[in-house]
Amino acid sequence: MMKVKRLAIVWFAICCSFGYAQQPNVIVVLADDIGTGDISYYRKMHSNNIIVETPTLDKLSKEGIVFTDAHSPAALCAPTRYAIMTGNHCYRSYAPWGVWGCYQPSPIERDQLTLGKLMKQAGYRTSFFGKWGFGMDFGRKDNPDVVYSSPRKEHETDVDISKVIDRGPVQNGFDYSYMYPAGIQAEPYAVYENGVMEPLKEDSEIILITKAYGKNLGFKLDKKEGLGDSNWNPFNASELLVDKAVKFIERNAKTKEPFFMYYCSQAVHKPHTPSKSLNGTKIAGTTPSNHLDMVKELDVQMEMLIQTLKAQGVYDNTLIIFTSDNGGLQVKPTIQFGHKSSNIYRGGKNQAYEGGTRVPFIAWWPGKIKGKQISDTPVLGIDVMATLAAVTSQKLGENQAMDSSNLLPIMLGKKNVEPHDFLITQSGTSKRVMITDDGWKLIIQVDKKDKTDATRTPFALFNLNNNVSENENQNLINKPKYQAKVKALFEKYNKTRDSKVKTRSEIY
Repeated sequence: MMKVKRLAIVWFAICCSFGYAQQPNVIVVLADDIGTGDISYYRKMHSNNIIVETPTLDKLSKEGIVFTDAHSPAALCAPTRYAIMTGNHCYRSYAPWGVWGCYQPSPIERDQLTLGKLMKQAGYRTSFFGKWGFGMDFGRKDNPDVVYSSPRKEHETDVDISKVIDRGPVQNGFDYSYMYPAGIQAEPYAVYENGVMEPLKEDSEIILITKAYGKNLGFKLDKKEGLGDSNWNPFNASELLVDKAVKFIERNAKTKEPFFMYYCSQAVHKPHTPSKSLNGTKIAGTTPSNHLDMVKELDVQMEMLIQTLKAQGVYDNTLIIFTSDNGGLQVKPTIQFGHKSSNIYRGGKNQAYEGGTRVPFIAWWPGKIKGKQISDTPVLGIDVMATLAAVTSQKLGENQAMDSSNLLPIMLGKKNVEPHDFLITQSGTSKRVMITDDGWKLIIQVDKKDKTDATRTPFALFNLNNNVSENENQNLINKPKYQAKVKALFEKYNKTRDSKVKTRSEIY
C-alpha cells in the first residue's frame, strides 16, 4: 500500500501538468444489452428514424465526448463484467467464456486490482449498484460457513442465499453495495445490501421461484428456476435500484471524501419487465415493445442520477462514464417497428460481428471534457480502469489491469492518441475470438478448451475501413490476395494470447 501511495504522489505531479489533478466524484454506468442504436444520439448519426428517444443520454453525449468505435470485451455479459472490473482481457480469467452462475467461484483473484479497490485507495467512498454478473461465494444450507459448490443443475436448494460469505462487492473494494447477484434474469432472485439479503417486504421468506410464479406476475423466467425472495418482482427492480443509488449520492455528496459509484443497471436484459412509471414518467406500454420500454426506463434512471447530482450541488464536479456490457438485442417486436439496436452494424449480442461488441461509450465531465466531441479512436470497456487511475493520480501496477489503456488524454481533447495497437474481443456461445488491427478484422473459431493456437482456425476476414455495415458482409477469408493478411493477424492474436503479454498502452 505504501508503494501505491508513493506512486500516486509521482503520478499526481504528472497529472497536474495536464490540469486534471482535482478529484471529481465518479459514476461509471454499465448498461445491460444496450447497443449503439438504442441511444438516439448515436442513431441520429446514421438515420432520422428514431423510435425511442433517450434525452438524458443524448444531453450527456452533446455535452461530453462520444466514442463511435468502442467495444465491449465480449459479446456476452459475464466475461465483459470480469474484464471491466479488473482491466484484463477475458482470457486472463479461469473461465474466459464467462462464469454463468452466481454460486460459481469468482474469476477475480484475491490479489487482483478491481475498480472498487482502485478508487478506495485513492480516498473515495466506493459503491456498487445492480447486477454483479459473475460468481461469488454463498454458504451451504446445512453449514453456512462452508462454501456451497454448485453442480449447475435445476432447483439448487442446498445453498444458503441469506448472505454472501465471500468474493462479492464488499470483498472487492466497495464500501457499500446494493446488488442483484445475477441481475433480474437468474437465481438467486433476491436483492443484497452489503452482502446480506434484504427482505423485499416484512413477510418475505426464501422460496423456490418457479415458472408458474413468474407467469402469475406476468413475466417469463429468462433462466432456470431457483431460490429467491417470496416477494420477488422484477417489475419493481429498477425503482429499488435507482432509489438506493439516489440515496447514496445524497448521503455522500457533501462529505470530505469524493464518492465512486459503479452503477450496473438491470436494463435492458430479459425478462423485459418495465416499471409502470419512474420519476413521474410513464414507462410500461409507452413504446412499441417491452424491450424498448426498458430502453426508456434506462434513460429515466440516468435522469434521476443527474437530477440528484444537481440537487446536491455536485453536478459540475462529477465525471460520468456510460457504456454497455455487450451489443444490442435482436428482439422481433422491436425490429418490426423499425428500431435497430445494433444501429448500422451486423448482428447483435452473443455474435462475433460488430453488432455484438460495438457499444456506446460516453464520457461527461463539466469544465474538463469539452462538449460536442466525437472520437473514432478504437477503445474498449476495459479502458475504464486505466482512465480512472489517471483521473485519481494513480499508476497501475505492472501485473494489474494488463490490458487497460488511459483514455483521459483523448477525453481532454488531445489528438493522435492511440490507446491500443489492436483490439482483441470475443463472441459468446459460438466460441469465436476477434482481432481488429487498422480496420482489418479476423474472426477465429476456437474449440471448447481454447488452450493453444492448435485449437484455433481463422473463420472470417473483413475489411471494416470506409463502410463497416457493407464490408462485414464480404468475407475475404478465402481470397488468395488476402492470405498474407489472414496469416499476420492470426499469428498476432496467437502470440498475444499465448504469451499473456501486457497489451495496455502507457499513456499519461
